[in-house]
Amino acid sequence: MLEFVLCEKDDDLQLAAALADEIWHEHFPGIITLAQTDYMVGKFQSFESMKEQAANESCSYYLIIADGEAAGYFAIAPKPDGTLFLSKLYLRREQRGKHYSTEAFRFICEKARKQKLKSVWLTVNKNNDTAINAYKAFGMTVSKTQQTDIGEGFIMDDYVFEKKL
Repeated sequence: MLEFVLCEKDDDLQLAAALADEIWHEHFPGIITLAQTDYMVGKFQSFESMKEQAANESCSYYLIIADGEAAGYFAIAPKPDGTLFLSKLYLRREQRGKHYSTEAFRFICEKARKQKLKSVWLTVNKNNDTAINAYKAFGMTVSKTQQTDIGEGFIMDDYVFEKKL
């Protein structure tokens, strides 16, 4: 059974942060440097950062629970332009290939439709082929490219993918 559980307590966000640390350090070698991974996890995926995003950026974190076990997490945030930003969608290595991300994306799109939002969009590293292929399979297309200076000399070099609803 697959569930998407809104992180409403600190314990939930702490679990999401622990998943982030595990997943990022497993998935991103070869895509970005270890130094950039450590920096990004600390800056954007730590418990403190997640709590701040939830409180001040209208960002909602969800745990992906498969058969009672934490399989991954995602975060979404509605934007003033009538879109939904899919900020994060990550699964543990052993949970990939089971279509959990497909089900999560359906859930996310349904939430956006209920809020009468016009699209779901996200950013993805240009070298993250696994994620890019998944997003294409979800019916998303590249709307633009962007480079973002995130501090400490690090740059995010991303595609922006979007799915119109």
